[in-house]
Amino acid sequence: MIDHLDHLVLTTHNAEACTAFYTRLLDMQLITFGENRQALVYGAQKINVHQYGHEFEPKAHLPVPGSLDLCFICNISLEELIAHLHATQTRIIEGPVTRTGARGPITSVYVRDPDLNLIELARYEE
Repeated sequence: MIDHLDHLVLTTHNAEACTAFYTRLLDMQLITFGENRQALVYGAQKINVHQYGHEFEPKAHLPVPGSLDLCFICNISLEELIAHLHATQTRIIEGPVTRTGARGPITSVYVRDPDLNLIELARYEE
């Protein structure tokens, strides 16, 4: 019945710091749409960005910054990813570690975004 995830909403304390993190660190594209709304685009998905206290309706029952735990599958090697994290002075809080993704084993490293959301960056094992 469900084919794929189209978008999700990230609630942030600081939209500028949030979008800078995802565009600088994860190479997502920042777009503006609708009535001056912002989203981060990657592949065929997007992350809509809502400023805490000024969310768009309808919204989640309790939208709060720092409540997300997201896993992104990377298209670069884990070695390149770790080098990129070091070059951008992004602290790895765990990893590399083996986890289970939607399609099987993955190797992951974990970082936090400016709102302290947990961001898992992973590669499927070959």
